[in-house]
Amino acid sequence: MKSWSTIACVLLAASPIRIEEGHSSPGPAVQESSSCARCHSNAPRASAMRDAGGSGVAPFDLWQGTMMANASRDPLWRAAVSVEVAATPSRREEIEATCLGCHAPMAEHVGLEEHGTGSLMHVLDCDAEIGDLGRDGVSCTICHGMSAEGLGTEASFSGGYVLDEERRLFGPHADPFAMPMRRHTGFTPTQGDHVTESALCGSCHTLSTPTLDVEGQEVGDRFLEQAPYLEWLNSDYRDEGEAGPRAASCQSCHLPTLDEEGRTIRTRIARNPGGRDFPPTRERSPFGRHAIVGGNTLVLSMLRDHAEELGVRAPTSAIQAAIDATREQLRGATASLTIEDVRLDGRTSSFQVAVQNRAGHKLPTAHPTRRAWIRVVVRDASGEVLFASGATDGRGRILGAEGEPLPSELAGGPIEPHRDVVRSADEISTYEAVMADTEGRPTHILLRGASWYVDDRLLPKGWSADHPDAHRTAPVGVGGDDDFGPGEDRVSFVVELEGEVASIEANLLYQSLSARWAAEILRWDTPEVETFRRLYERAVLEPEVLATARWRR
Repeated sequence: MKSWSTIACVLLAASPIRIEEGHSSPGPAVQESSSCARCHSNAPRASAMRDAGGSGVAPFDLWQGTMMANASRDPLWRAAVSVEVAATPSRREEIEATCLGCHAPMAEHVGLEEHGTGSLMHVLDCDAEIGDLGRDGVSCTICHGMSAEGLGTEASFSGGYVLDEERRLFGPHADPFAMPMRRHTGFTPTQGDHVTESALCGSCHTLSTPTLDVEGQEVGDRFLEQAPYLEWLNSDYRDEGEAGPRAASCQSCHLPTLDEEGRTIRTRIARNPGGRDFPPTRERSPFGRHAIVGGNTLVLSMLRDHAEELGVRAPTSAIQAAIDATREQLRGATASLTIEDVRLDGRTSSFQVAVQNRAGHKLPTAHPTRRAWIRVVVRDASGEVLFASGATDGRGRILGAEGEPLPSELAGGPIEPHRDVVRSADEISTYEAVMADTEGRPTHILLRGASWYVDDRLLPKGWSADHPDAHRTAPVGVGGDDDFGPGEDRVSFVVELEGEVASIEANLLYQSLSARWAAEILRWDTPEVETFRRLYERAVLEPEVLATARWRR
């Protein structure tokens, strides 16, 4: 016999907000990606959705392996939600509803109820239609169903977008062949240029949260936890107003309209459900590759390696393709390094490492779990290491001079300050954001965040203190560092060495989950944390290399 919670889920899934096939009653609607896959996935007998080389670029096929598709399956996110609830149990419902609104938006739009389980998160394990919607992550009918209404305004941020009331799905093309989509889904394909504009992405990727005390009471203004869209607005990459040569929308990088060879994609955008081309359709451009590349190889690897446990539906090849695309973007289009002004004066050696941010927002951006740092290795002619800073162990923890994790890598330890000069192996140059609570103390609980304790993430090129949003995206804790500026930073290394320097290598390293933040999460005792702990202990935690520079005598 089905439990009451399962029956309630079934009843809820029948709510009018979810559209059934062939149904076209008014009001917003959502639908699982599988309905879109009927026509927007590749088929052997169809030429649709292929690039000039014949490779498949169907939206569903690329999307299914992404973090967007697996947003609600993400074990790190589930652990983080459980920690927030454990820290402030009196606000469980609000915390879970807010988190589900971004990571399981279709279920949230249908309507969340705890159904006697005590937790709204039960929807992700619910064996019913609403559970299927929840597990489908950030799916097709969310992004393509957004109305242009209010996009780019404060009201649209933190998931405040509006789904179209007329059940239209928007794309960039005029006069779409509407009958098949209407027949099979009840949605109407409609031209809407707003799907190619960054404001659409900004609706979810500008996130503020209330600051709470230990009793769960709101004690101040909302804290701007994530702001990639606002960072982009205050950069040379914005494509609004007086756009410059670097202008590029979010979609330009994350849903590129070029194939992997750099050629413009022009193709039919759909096939018929039988696996053949629709005769009435014609080739279209632009056509965005829905690879939706981000910067999270760690969780993608967990989804690949533990697919059955995490309920992943995408084939391993799709997840691996997402990992490969992520790594390619991180290493090829994110940052650059140079080693400059090398001076070898007796035992004292000095040089500068110049870091350039090539992203259209801060580096790293978004959720403050992320960090980058400079690793430097100085060697003599025989290859012996004379000096090293920023090296890591097998668990991704940064090591000090004695080969042990720095105190700042451990839960409850000190926070690394911003550094303009590195003088010893116990000092590192990091780029990260750490929150502060209302007392100014460092915190890793999102709903305790009231301000930034430090935010020395690299600014995007063109960032200006005169921009209207400058106060919301300004760095914190970099005072006195005249080399830290829009798009770049220079760090001086001044060290005393035993031996003659023959080479210097510098790497900019990156973690989507810093070892310190992981240590803070793993202090908590929840079932979700225990699941994440097990996956984390099995994961390869070698940091990603964003850029490399070398100097030789």
